Amino acid sequence: MAQDLLTIGEVAHRSGLAVSAIRHYESLGLLASTRTGGNQRRFARSALRRIAVVQAAQRVGLSLAEIGEAFAAFPPDHAPTKRDWVRLGRRWGPRLDARIAQLEQVRDGLALCVGCGCLSMRQCAIYNPGDVLAGEGAGPRRIFPRDAGPGRER
Repeated sequence: MAQDLLTIGEVAHRSGLAVSAIRHYESLGLLASTRTGGNQRRFARSALRRIAVVQAAQRVGLSLAEIGEAFAAFPPDHAPTKRDWVRLGRRWGPRLDARIAQLEQVRDGLALCVGCGCLSMRQCAIYNPGDVLAGEGAGPRRIFPRDAGPGRER
């Protein structure tokens, strides 16, 4: 069994993360380690799969807090299984769908800007003369009219 355990340096190397990031994930409960007699961390190989899930979720805009909430459903030394992936997908699906819609909205808005060259300020999605949209909240009100802003609940 000892040969199935990895040092923190090996986990960092295999995952592409800094050792400090591995420690941070552990402090958040995203990973679990055991300690040797000399108090050195040892991680099960399954930690690499958990890290891969964390990295994938972060890349699509999920916060470490959201990932931690989802991971709380299974033990910290547990590698996500196919069933876990399905549960995570169901849980994160609506959030990811909203993120996809936002990205498409930005992409399409930028394509319009490139195409028009901002010759029509009355129709421009980002032009805000006299800051008339300030009363509607922070952020790009015309691009995301119903969005409460980054990091805020809708």
